[in-house]
Amino acid sequence: MLRIEETPDGIVFVVRVQPRAKKNELVGILEDALKIRLTAPPVEGAANELCRKFLAKTLDIPPSHVSLLSGLHSRQKRVCIRGMRKAEFLQRLKSLGLYPPHS
Repeated sequence: MLRIEETPDGIVFVVRVQPRAKKNELVGILEDALKIRLTAPPVEGAANELCRKFLAKTLDIPPSHVSLLSGLHSRQKRVCIRGMRKAEFLQRLKSLGLYPPHS
């Protein structure tokens, strides 16, 4: 199950990034993380930057609201989305067909 932590600033959750994919897409929920495929390679921060921009576009929020808290050199990253509550995030995932996760 996707773990989402509410903070005074917004929400924090984990994503698992698969770089060098054929297309950018949200795959679904894998264990406790949101899985994302990205076309960018994992060099010089390209995948990190695309991860931020892709999440912002997918969730229809400004890119400045998305930040990576940890995992800059890892496939698993902790993401903070400022100004969003857990219920709103889950509703957006639901509208994308990603929540609740399929078993």
